[in-house]
Amino acid sequence: MSAVVQLQDIHKTYDSGEVKVHAVRGVSLEIHRGDFIAVMGASGSGKSTMMNLIGCLDRPTSGTYLIDGVDVSGLDRDDLADIRNQKLGFVFQGFNLLSRTTALENVELPMLYARNRVSAKALRVRAEHCLNIVGLSQRADHFPSQLSGGQQQRVAIARALVNEPQVLVADEPTGNLDSKTSVEILDVFQKLNEQGITILMVTHELDIARYAKRNLVMRDGRVVSDITVPKRLHAPTEMQKLLAAETEAKLTEAS
Repeated sequence: MSAVVQLQDIHKTYDSGEVKVHAVRGVSLEIHRGDFIAVMGASGSGKSTMMNLIGCLDRPTSGTYLIDGVDVSGLDRDDLADIRNQKLGFVFQGFNLLSRTTALENVELPMLYARNRVSAKALRVRAEHCLNIVGLSQRADHFPSQLSGGQQQRVAIARALVNEPQVLVADEPTGNLDSKTSVEILDVFQKLNEQGITILMVTHELDIARYAKRNLVMRDGRVVSDITVPKRLHAPTEMQKLLAAETEAKLTEAS
């Protein structure tokens, strides 16, 4: 299986006055096509910095970073922006949707910044397709305020998919959602992953990490654990359990 992301001895050091902060220390990592990786670690472990480096939101102090075979370690700001738009899709905890634009228009946005512009008709067709992938085609003309939290996150996922990225980067994607809605979002991720999409997800919740294929743990700027999940959770099964528990609680309350 080919590696879509390769980190080779990556370091990131920040100058904080007279003190140097070593946020990432010599990380070497391969992410293969079709991987679904959950990245965990305490505050200050370096996971956010590493995700910023992988997401081309920052540059390493030293080391080599290849995405889809392209060395992006020394690219300037404009070239990094092109890589982000062409190779990466982002999903955030806070959804980051524009409040005065519809779900469909929100999904269209990344294509407006693409170097190779497409026609308005093609743009709409691709956005509608991505909304259909996440099961929200019937909400295309709704504004974010008219959508639930889970539906807003689905729109955000569709937006991340619209430029057909090599890697989907998700930063605490269930952090603002309840348990049932979180499982629904993880169901979307697992289905996308089954279709071959590579997913890198930051989470601080062990239960959420068990939906991934690999769990990577960082501490003090280093990767201290990288394991295949032994008893992986599957969203449809967990959803059935949640619905059964919800039904039982209602019956108990009624009696």
